[in-house]
Amino acid sequence: MMYRSLWVLIAFVFAAKAAAYDRVVLLAPAAGDLFQRLGQAHKVVGVTRSNDDFPEALQVGSHIKPNLELIKSLDPDLIVVASERFFSAEMARLVGAEVFWYQPVTLDGVLTELARLGTALDCQPQAEAVAEELQQLRLRLQPLSDRPKVVYEVTEMPLTLAGQGNIAADIVAAAGGELVTPSTRKLVKFNVEGVLMSQPDYYLYQQGPMNPSPTPPLRRPHYRHLNAEAIKVDQLRFSRANGDSFSVALDLNQVFLHQGDNR
Repeated sequence: MMYRSLWVLIAFVFAAKAAAYDRVVLLAPAAGDLFQRLGQAHKVVGVTRSNDDFPEALQVGSHIKPNLELIKSLDPDLIVVASERFFSAEMARLVGAEVFWYQPVTLDGVLTELARLGTALDCQPQAEAVAEELQQLRLRLQPLSDRPKVVYEVTEMPLTLAGQGNIAADIVAAAGGELVTPSTRKLVKFNVEGVLMSQPDYYLYQQGPMNPSPTPPLRRPHYRHLNAEAIKVDQLRFSRANGDSFSVALDLNQVFLHQGDNR
């Protein structure tokens, strides 16, 4: 019932132009997953280099340095953006398109953005069906007798951890764990001593564009006293807040359950 109310509360946001949005430039790579789930991939005419699942769309640079001329040439009516820092409202005005800000940092936030996209793309029934599927995944999460403490490494050098403003924090919490980084920021510069003092049960370290060749933590000289289970994870799955985040939380929940039985 709560989620039914959510659709009603936010439906007016794009109501005036709902049917008009059919040429979309996707500058928020994480949102691509929801377009696929909604069956709206055909509306995406432009993507960044980070989205490789829209073969018919033109690549328009990166989300940090989008090519304004290429974007304008596509004549989009909607641009999905993750940060005003890299694509301002003024840039959108020059292109002549509306802006959809996609910035969820929690699983609930993903559901909210899903509802907004459903309205903007005029596919509310599909959005409700996808939301139900994601909620079913969440219902499969099993409670833990103890909440394990978790460190999430974003980059090895310099040592950067995920903070509470990162989707990884909510994934860990949904899985039954607790991210030990105290900062509310998305990314936090940290030190080895701070990690060791936190005495984590799990040390998750991502591999991907930001951390291409991480050394397994337990092989690092400074971590020889680290008494934690080290687990390498896929950066793109953990760092992108979208529908896949629910599956990631469920997978991590299973890891905590099974390895917790063996600790």
